[in-house]
Amino acid sequence: MRRDVFQAIADPTRRAIIALIALQTMTPAAIADHFEMSRQAISKHMRILTECALVKADHKGREIYYQLEIDKMKEIDKWLEQFRKIWESRFSQLDELLSTIKKKK
Repeated sequence: MRRDVFQAIADPTRRAIIALIALQTMTPAAIADHFEMSRQAISKHMRILTECALVKADHKGREIYYQLEIDKMKEIDKWLEQFRKIWESRFSQLDELLSTIKKKK
């Protein structure tokens, strides 16, 4: 079953994992060292992130290294762009309103 990318980022632990591996590739043990939970729990999160194609597992010998899939993150950015435009428009309107109020004083 292929999961939706938004299911992956809905969980705060998975968002924290994404932030960690955005800086460098990491093994599951290295990731688990940053959290107060079992390695099994981390493995579950990593499985979901992998199913969503947000991370890629690279097997080197007996170790697994996880790295962030930047292109998949762009899907999230593209979806957020529609809201970014709305927010920027509203902030511009607010700036204009505040400027008008200042001029009247």
